[in-house]
Amino acid sequence: MHVSSSKEIILKKIRKALTESTPLPFPQSEGTNSLFQPASKELEIQFAEEFTRLQGKFAFCLNATELCIQLTTLFTEKCWTKIYCNEPALKRLLSGGAFENLYTSGLADCDASITSCDGLVARTGSVVLSAASPSGRTASVYAPVHLCIAFTHQLVYDIKDALQQVKSKDPRQLPSLISFATGPSRTADIEKTLVTGVHGPKEAYVFLVEGSA
Repeated sequence: MHVSSSKEIILKKIRKALTESTPLPFPQSEGTNSLFQPASKELEIQFAEEFTRLQGKFAFCLNATELCIQLTTLFTEKCWTKIYCNEPALKRLLSGGAFENLYTSGLADCDASITSCDGLVARTGSVVLSAASPSGRTASVYAPVHLCIAFTHQLVYDIKDALQQVKSKDPRQLPSLISFATGPSRTADIEKTLVTGVHGPKEAYVFLVEGSA
């Protein structure tokens, strides 16, 4: 009987609370204002610092010609012979490179994959990828090395800005998948030892090209 009466008291309090409006304890926290300080550096610099701090590898290119030169140098140094890229626009952009004969149609056995992205988040050093991108869901995850080609106009400061950027491409519907890749895949679940390449690429590169595609 004691339990039943206690339960009834609690239920009465809940019913009363639901019928009365309660003021927000922290009204300033509700809204569109960012919780983080505004950018104090150029977005390119901030992204490069955050991305490399998280074991990503960053390169800045003035134009497509310089991009091709840097990629050719990287492929030669790494002795990569199988490069996966299924984006026609990227292949056209990279047509001046000396690696056109390295493209492979198989993602499973490639040395590295090249993709575009939906944006870059400077504050966190993240690459924004979605199911709506030409490479789809898999190219940036299954390859042992992910090479992302991005442009300076894709840089935004915060995640909120990145989501708005993705939504602006199709205001009617967001892509079925939006992911934020922040450096190479890594985990410390086993004995608190940091291991890379467990759930995704072991190495992640971003080549940031001045301007737009």
